[in-house]
Amino acid sequence: MEQLLTFQENDFLGSVTHVDTEQIIIEIENQGIMGKICVGNIVAIETGKRHEFLIALIDKVTRKYVDDFSEDEEDPDEIMVSSADYIKVGIIGTYHTVMGGAHDVFKRGVDSFPQIESKCYCISGSNLQSFMNILSKDIATDKRLKIGSFLMDAQADAVLDGNRFFQRHAAILGSTGSGKSWCVANILEKASALPYANIIVFDMHGEYASLSEGPERIAERFRIAGPGDLEKPPQDVLFLPYWLLNREELLSMLLDRSDSNAPNQAARFTKHIRDLKLATLTREGENETIKSFTVDSPIPFLINDLLKKLNADDTEKGIGANNRQIKGEWEGKLTRFISRLKTKVEDKTYGFMFQPPADVQAYNWLANMLCRLLGYEDGRKGIKIIDFSEVPSDVLPVITGTLARLLYNVQFWVQPELRTPFTIVCDEAHLYLPIKEDADGVQKQALYNFERIAKEGRKYGVSILAVSQRPADVSKTILSQCNNFIVLRLTNERDKGVIKNLLPDSLKSTIEFLPLLDVGEALVVGDAILLPSKLLLDKPAESHRPVSATKDFWNEWDTNCPNNAAIVNAVNALRKQCR
Repeated sequence: MEQLLTFQENDFLGSVTHVDTEQIIIEIENQGIMGKICVGNIVAIETGKRHEFLIALIDKVTRKYVDDFSEDEEDPDEIMVSSADYIKVGIIGTYHTVMGGAHDVFKRGVDSFPQIESKCYCISGSNLQSFMNILSKDIATDKRLKIGSFLMDAQADAVLDGNRFFQRHAAILGSTGSGKSWCVANILEKASALPYANIIVFDMHGEYASLSEGPERIAERFRIAGPGDLEKPPQDVLFLPYWLLNREELLSMLLDRSDSNAPNQAARFTKHIRDLKLATLTREGENETIKSFTVDSPIPFLINDLLKKLNADDTEKGIGANNRQIKGEWEGKLTRFISRLKTKVEDKTYGFMFQPPADVQAYNWLANMLCRLLGYEDGRKGIKIIDFSEVPSDVLPVITGTLARLLYNVQFWVQPELRTPFTIVCDEAHLYLPIKEDADGVQKQALYNFERIAKEGRKYGVSILAVSQRPADVSKTILSQCNNFIVLRLTNERDKGVIKNLLPDSLKSTIEFLPLLDVGEALVVGDAILLPSKLLLDKPAESHRPVSATKDFWNEWDTNCPNNAAIVNAVNALRKQCR
């Protein structure tokens, strides 16, 4: 059989001079090849087996000078300088010409290290194209996720295994302006070609709206209700009523733990919510559910009924000796709690939670809403974009965490054989998934829900695709559970340090490339791609490009006059909290 990788004399690099578990040093013997090699190139190293090569990436190219001075020379001031060229490489896998009944197989990992004097070759030209094709040939056509081309060979497609990319969590990380949003749009565009793609995008700034517009739209768009949507909510508006939140999530928003009456307030709050949910189930005739529901079960009740019960507790007098009125058991102990609750209920910025329309209070509303997000309906797209741009920042963690928990819990309770997997794309993850040490009570509730998905979601067909410009500020638990990384340009040392800790030792040196990457270039590492590689990512179609392009300040200042009328309209929108 003809060998796929065939090396000529001009491909020869040199021989191995140093081997340890972390690196291999190769002395260059073919000086003519020095102009062709650079850091990041791929090298093949012979092993003791005839049909096997170790595949390595060049980490460092260096030239060592040796001073050769001899007193026997006629001119004692003349110093002879000799030089030798070396490269340091890190092994990433093994290429087998024949492996059992298979041919041309690349596997990660190393069975054996090379010997001193083993010959080494540069993989370039036709060999490079052949090798790149090997990397994706075992990925079935229907599983291919082409996201770009290799920087080493623009003619070779960079293909990810779609199964491995989504099922084992992933992260897209890069500084602002590096091309993260385009990368997300590119992946969504490729996924939309599948008839039953199921992806839910948590869009923090409304930048992915273009994917749901026009004749070439590939997504459905929903928007968390703003203050201007409360009276006549449009069809695409989503409410997340207070009764969807569990006890701890509600208390994290309402309870002041430093209040001496906090335990009493939490106790009465819990009792009344359970009683109100029981009343709803009784009214709906859900006798089976009554037997096993808890205070955290998502069952509708009216917030005004809860306020009435709390007010009754707070003002009710007790009966003492001789039927004389005395201070009630709860009297005055709930006043501050009621005040905080009323403030939230009356604030229109929290209207999506505390002022839902009547139809949202219906018992069957939740099932219908989740069918829109997780189910299938003819004519509707499988990619759903949820716009959180009008949600107040102080409750953003609770709302994102509540929705993620709800989606995950429903998936958990679907019969295993009937589950359809889905992915949650967490755009701007640092805003609501901070590192635990920096999180307040509200953020910890969101963290708990997302970290549970990160740790357990794979078993139930739920995965996370975290997107952030500040990986140093994102939960370490969530990033450590990600098995695939698309890393664009990063310049901050703390952020680079986080990436370094997530990569295997043999790839740690590659992070030094990150500040040098151009817009749309990325380092891709993980289970979904056999060879950790620098890629040029595909651009999404013009109609699908996110609304996040960097403004050309100098050109804009040269051509565009500021619009006073637009500023006046913006002030009115600010006052109304409605676009």
